[in-house]
Order: sequence, then structure tokens, then C-alpha cells
Amino acid sequence: MTWGLGKFGAVITTSALLGGLVVGCAAPQPGSPPTPLPVCEPTRPLAPKDGIFAGVNLDWEHETLEQYAANLGSRPAVTVTFTDFPMSEKDKENVDAAFEQIRANGGTMLLTLEPKQGLASVTSEKADELASTLARFNNAGVPVIVRFAHEMNGSWYPWGQQPAAYVAAYQLVAEAVHTKAAGTAMMWAPNYGGGYPFSGGKYEAVTGSPDFAALDTDKDGAITGTDDPYAPYYPGDNAVDWVGMSLYHWGNTYPWGANVIPEPGKFLQQLTGTYNGAGGNDLAVPDFYADYGTARNKPVAIPETAALTVASGEGADVLTIKEAWWGQLFDPAIPKDYPALKMINWFEWDKNEVEVKATVDWTATKDPLVREAYTAALPDWFTFAETPEKCTPAESAAS
Repeated sequence: MTWGLGKFGAVITTSALLGGLVVGCAAPQPGSPPTPLPVCEPTRPLAPKDGIFAGVNLDWEHETLEQYAANLGSRPAVTVTFTDFPMSEKDKENVDAAFEQIRANGGTMLLTLEPKQGLASVTSEKADELASTLARFNNAGVPVIVRFAHEMNGSWYPWGQQPAAYVAAYQLVAEAVHTKAAGTAMMWAPNYGGGYPFSGGKYEAVTGSPDFAALDTDKDGAITGTDDPYAPYYPGDNAVDWVGMSLYHWGNTYPWGANVIPEPGKFLQQLTGTYNGAGGNDLAVPDFYADYGTARNKPVAIPETAALTVASGEGADVLTIKEAWWGQLFDPAIPKDYPALKMINWFEWDKNEVEVKATVDWTATKDPLVREAYTAALPDWFTFAETPEKCTPAESAAS
């Protein structure tokens, strides 16, 4: 997904939330030793055997995870947070605050790393530092999935359309994570290939460069929609634990902004490379689900999804659009026909989108009417987080 202004702000503090939990604990009786808590066991976040993880991209600056879970009526199995990478001290504070909220809520952190200073800023030292932080989270009972430099096939990010440098940086981070953080997995997550190569973006591959040559997969001297939008960026099976793809309903016509009901079947058609509809003929796009999920035995995630609605836009009403989209995500045939699909995370943001030149309401729980319809539609095969059991962080128990 391309981004407008203010994508990631400060995470709301959890001191009140955590303090409330402490106050609610019963004090030990005089003379009786407190029962020791079990030691947390770092567990790599594997796909659920049955069902699909239900997650959320939370706007941390405006809503706590506890508030969102209360509105939803369930604890998200996955909570997404974004950070610049390498991280500044403020970034580290925000990620730690998100960790504390997820530790109190339960579930998995999906940590999206954005190397805005360029891929050359991703060094072994920074990767090791990251892995140590993630090990601390794991040792406290919070599993993590790292989504490194997502949508790398797009032309809108500083890490975009640089396949060799991207693969090298991803593998560097994956090696550190797999070596040092036992409860952390790696996710590779390009953007949906419809519209590739996304010409006109600030970071599109330059004609005549080695990157251009690598992306010209059909070797016809040009990068077009007939070139493979995924394969040049794949870091290899050993470095990848999960595969994922951002899949939104933006509408039918760029630069978007109209309130349009998604066509029936659009979600699965885009996931499987069979879409040919009002948004264009995307039949040249590979089958992401089959090529990177089933063929490689990787769990498939939709780390970001939602349907565009704009207050000033003409067209269909908000609830009709959102219901039509989540109805496709909740298709009862999915668990049986697409068993490798193991995670769907709704993008719960009101966000200024540059292309639209307006604020897009991507949310499903902000408006009470929409929230009531959304929660009523949640399928029983969606998997949510259980109430977390208290445990002693592994490093504390060992010291």
C-alpha cells in the first residue's frame, strides 16, 4: 500500500492498562510464599492448524489494543506495527510500547520494518541489534513476525525496485533473526502485481541499470506488465517463513477516490492471478497463492486489506462497500479451497492517501453501524488470541 502523511505516530502508553492489571492481582497472604509463575517459552509463530489468524493494522496513536479488542469483542491474533529501520531511540520506545500492549492482550506482533534511509543502512550490526530486541520480546511470551521492507516491487518506497540489494538486506536480517530470536519468523510481502511496474514512481528502476536488467524478466528491453512482479525479489525459501501480499479494494480507476462496490470474486481472483475486470486485465500477474504458498509450503498472509471509502466521494454508501469486501474475505469456501491462507489483517485507519488527495476511511470498527455488521459477519473459522497466561520472562528466570 502506498502511504500518505503521518503513517506511524507515537503508540499510546499502556501504563494505565498495565497498572490496572497489577491492581487487580490478589496480594499473597502473610506467611505464605507467592506461587512462582511459569517461565515463558519462546515459540516461533507457526500457522494455525485450523482456521485463519484474524489480525489488525492498528492506528496506535488514536486507539489502544485494549480499546480495539473491546470494540471487536475478541482479541486480535495478530497486531501490526510499523517502524523505521534502523530504529531511532523514539522508534524503539514506540515498538516497546506496542510490545507491552500485545503482551497484555495476547497474540503475535507483526513488525513491519521500513528502511527509509535506503537498503545500504541495513547492516549486520543493526540486524543483530534487532534480533536481540526480538529475543527479549519472545522471552517475555510475545511471538513476532518480521515483515521486512514490504511492497519492495513498488516504485514508491526508497527500498523499491532494487532486487539485488533488497534480497541481500532481507537475507541479512533473516540470518540474524533465525539465529538469535527463537520466537520470531520472517515474512516476505510484495504488493499485488496488478499495475506493475507502477511507472512514474520516485524509485522506479532506471533504464540501463543492473536493476532494470534484472526486472526485465522476459528480456524484451522494457519493464512492463508482462514481466514477473514477484520472482526477482524473492529472498529464497531458507530466509522466508511466511509469504504475504497487500491486497486492497481501491476502486476501479486510478487515481481512485470514487466509492465503488468491489466486484464479486475480486479478492480471490487477485490472490490467484485470475483477475480481469473493471480495474483492468491482470491475467499476466502470476498466481501468488500457488507459486509462493502451496508450491513452497509456506503459509500465506494478507498482512493489509480494506476497502476504500471517501466521505466526499460519489457512489455507493460506506457500509455496502465494506460489507462487499469483507464478505469476500470471509467466503466460507476459503478454509477448504485455500488451506494455505492463514492470516488476514484488516487495516484499521483513517488515513490521508496521496493518490486520492483525501482522507480514506479504511476502518471496520470506528462507526457503530459498520462495527455491528463487521463483528456479526466474522466467521467462526477466524482464530483470535486467547487471554495470555502470566509468565516470567526467560532471561529473568535464567539470571
